[in-house]
Amino acid sequence: MLPDQNGCLAAAAAFSPDERAAVYRAIETRRDVRDEFLPEPLPEELIARLLGAAHQAPSVGFMQPWNFILVRQSETRERVWRAFERANQEAALMFPQEAQAKYRSLKLEGIRKAPLSICVTCDRSRGGAVVLGRTHNPQMDVYSTVCAVQNLWLAARAEGVGVGWVSIFHESEVKAILGIPEHIEIVAWLCLGFVDRLYRQPELAVKGWRQRLPLEELIFEEGWGRR
Repeated sequence: MLPDQNGCLAAAAAFSPDERAAVYRAIETRRDVRDEFLPEPLPEELIARLLGAAHQAPSVGFMQPWNFILVRQSETRERVWRAFERANQEAALMFPQEAQAKYRSLKLEGIRKAPLSICVTCDRSRGGAVVLGRTHNPQMDVYSTVCAVQNLWLAARAEGVGVGWVSIFHESEVKAILGIPEHIEIVAWLCLGFVDRLYRQPELAVKGWRQRLPLEELIFEEGWGRR
């Protein structure tokens, strides 16, 4: 362990084999849940644990740019679903004709079915005009917020909670529904609820849309394209 003069450092030993296996299992079995949510509400203490995991995420300049808007009321979720449905119809028309029927066959009902939705936002002004680590990459605050989403998602997997990330909507419509200030950016609309089963592979792989790329094809050494 590094010398500790200020009481700030802790041991950095590797996890036990069982602990490591649990972490990798959460990563490997995490899935995007679209329609398989159970109606049972999530206990408040469980929601608090998931939000605590999200809040432990790393952030550029330690600015912690995230907020979490919890949406439980069916009326609010229905308004957001209508905004999603309008955008979803637009999205279907962007695909080639032969792919549109397959797209429309996907069940994207999480907003209505999941007992809880969380709108994750990024306040890009929170750290001030100049933020350590963001000086030359202004997107780092958004990337930090995505780390919070991933933390929540992995914790949810460990808790037996399914998560679906909805991204098909016009941001301005959801901002109007939730009263989100103009300068705040929506990063994710997450649907959460208990599930009793998950796809063994990502749903789009199961349904033939895409397969996971071979990892060895994505690794370069010392420069682009060098293997």
